Amino acid sequence: MTSAWRSRIEVLLGAHERLLAVSVFNKLRAEGFARSYPTVVRAVRDVRGPRFRPAAAVSVPIHTDPGEEDQFDFCNLDDVAERWGWDHPLRCFGAISCWPRQRLWWFTTSEDQHHTFEGLARTFEAFGGVAAVARTDRMGALGTSQGRRFTLHPATVEFAAHYGVKITSCRAGDAKRKGKVERPFRQLRETFIPEIELDGIPAGLDELNARAQVWLDERVHEVPSRTTGVAPAERAEVEREFRAPLPQVRFDSDYVETRRVHNIVPFISIAGVRYSVPPNVLGQLVEIRRPVDSDVFEVRWAGSVVARHTLAVGEVREVWADDHRRASITEALGRHDRRRHRHLRAVNNDPVDTTGRTRLDLGPGDFDVDAPDLAARYAIDGTGEEAGA
Repeated sequence: MTSAWRSRIEVLLGAHERLLAVSVFNKLRAEGFARSYPTVVRAVRDVRGPRFRPAAAVSVPIHTDPGEEDQFDFCNLDDVAERWGWDHPLRCFGAISCWPRQRLWWFTTSEDQHHTFEGLARTFEAFGGVAAVARTDRMGALGTSQGRRFTLHPATVEFAAHYGVKITSCRAGDAKRKGKVERPFRQLRETFIPEIELDGIPAGLDELNARAQVWLDERVHEVPSRTTGVAPAERAEVEREFRAPLPQVRFDSDYVETRRVHNIVPFISIAGVRYSVPPNVLGQLVEIRRPVDSDVFEVRWAGSVVARHTLAVGEVREVWADDHRRASITEALGRHDRRRHRHLRAVNNDPVDTTGRTRLDLGPGDFDVDAPDLAARYAIDGTGEEAGA
């Protein structure tokens, strides 16, 4: 270990105090370091000292069989988003298949019910099937706690029935029961995040998720696990035979709500902003659908998409689509022209019937029929009673 490389290690640890030795080694190797990994480990310990202290108590790993259990949870990364200059919240949905130790990290903006269902659906798709049990803590998005009891919300029960999975929670004060998903979050914060910061802050969620998938495949799934001694990718191939198949239809995790279109102007209101719709749906009940983490929503009426808008930001209070504006103007001018023609006929003393309404102009082939005399037809006298009654 030369003084130059040692200085470089001090710089890296100064920027990220808890950076793992393996991260330091990979960074130095990319910069031309030709020595061994233990050489870097000794230098890191000399500079920083040991990262971990002995545990206060002994813990025993919980054994799970193939396809038996997945664990999932959210990690709050708002401090990272603030450091990167992002203007929205940052969450990481983490999931792990307990037997092969296969992982999923999905970076998103919320941990509400819709995002939880979306994360679970992505988990089952990534792992190639549905485990028997999906375990987490007592998430308020999934159920309500009352003492030792945790009762699932109706929507959670519907999701569990759709995939044929048992969604269960840890007991109160027993967060270690889902330690398999909690420990990778430490690696997320102390290894993955510092490494990508050194390589350049991602431009957005899509880039962050893409880089996370590459990192997991190269640094986790292809590396033998310290616990099992086998690479998670190899074990995952075996476990797929023990997982239940995915349903034919994916669970709908979109935000869905209904709105009544204004009966005079073609608008619906969302979060204080008015968005245009075609004029033919005035007064109709429409469905508004927006996928999670998307700023584009659709308006559906009678099973068809009639409008598509991007959520407005800033001081915008009214959003028009060009085709909606043209159709509305045409409709409004058409009504104005019909009223103007009726007014002109009245000014020009066009013939009118006894009720004061303008009569239609007859053309070739049209017949003008006199109004029937109902009193004579039904022999009704002036008193309103039939004659001879």
